Amino acid sequence: MGKPPALAQVYRRFGEVDAAGTSLLYERVACALGESEEALRAIETVPARKRQPALVLAALHDLALAGRAPALAAAYAARDAEAAAAAAIETLVRRTDAVAAIVARRTVRAFGPGRCAVLYPALAEAARRLDAASVGLVDVECAAGFNLSVDRVGITYDDGRVLGDPSSPVQTTASVVGGRAVPARAMPDVVARIGIDRDPVDVTDPADARWLRACVWPDHSDGRARLNAEVALAATAPPTLMRGDAVDLLPEALARVPADALPVVTTTWALSTLSAERRLRFLRRLDEAAARRPVAWVSAEGVGVAPTVPTRGDRPASGHSIIGLAVFGGAAPQVEAIGRCWSRGRMLAWLGGAGEGGHG
Repeated sequence: MGKPPALAQVYRRFGEVDAAGTSLLYERVACALGESEEALRAIETVPARKRQPALVLAALHDLALAGRAPALAAAYAARDAEAAAAAAIETLVRRTDAVAAIVARRTVRAFGPGRCAVLYPALAEAARRLDAASVGLVDVECAAGFNLSVDRVGITYDDGRVLGDPSSPVQTTASVVGGRAVPARAMPDVVARIGIDRDPVDVTDPADARWLRACVWPDHSDGRARLNAEVALAATAPPTLMRGDAVDLLPEALARVPADALPVVTTTWALSTLSAERRLRFLRRLDEAAARRPVAWVSAEGVGVAPTVPTRGDRPASGHSIIGLAVFGGAAPQVEAIGRCWSRGRMLAWLGGAGEGGHG
């Protein structure tokens, strides 16, 4: 039996393009898997939608971190690309069932505190507009719930402004472009942290925390250090995690926010996974909940992805995202685009809006 050519090409491309210049280990390992008939046959035992290189490589890394692939763990620790390639093939062939079991229930998780540089000022603005002394956060497609620690992260903008907690173990930076500074207003107290995800990650569960670490490429030591800090911070105030469809669970999640706090729903590059009809249903859920008390929605989504959020003439697939703020509870929702951001929050332009006051 020959190599499955399409799958072989996918793995070679991952190594030669996606990992090239970024991870010497994954560059060599991915190419080696794409060149091995045995490895490719093992990969073909899992469903087609689960064969992507990033997921299979993370599953192998998970086995290494768990002590179930010692040769691979040693090669990764030594940053020996050739030894890692050989060990990855051996692990995949010998532990095919274990790899298949991991990829069957896991998805690759992306993270980074850069989102907090976008969320923090938008959340503070939502609270200001509704004169809220406290907020309850509900994060959609929360993964490990890192967005829910937004008030506990230190954020430094390149114009000198600092928000959040300057003593936090998790620090992030962002560049500001355009003519407006990011408002320096502080967020109010966060009295509820609720995350919704089809497969939430509990940072207090050792297997879940290990999976997050497995998603970091093994020679990315800076990324590993950042993740460890985020996990430790989240574990000191674990969010309430709800497993299931966000649109279906949204009413229950909002009901868990204390009555004297403002519920604020956050979506960061989450709505693109929903159909157009489900996005509109999401909006209706927010509007329905606002019949009982005001509700705010802060979004960072691709241009045109978040329904009703103005695009300001920007074109879809333009390379940046729109930061939206919607307030529900009046005669009609008040929806504005208050900013733009690039690179998942590493750079942003604050636009403000008609309801914005001073910088406090």
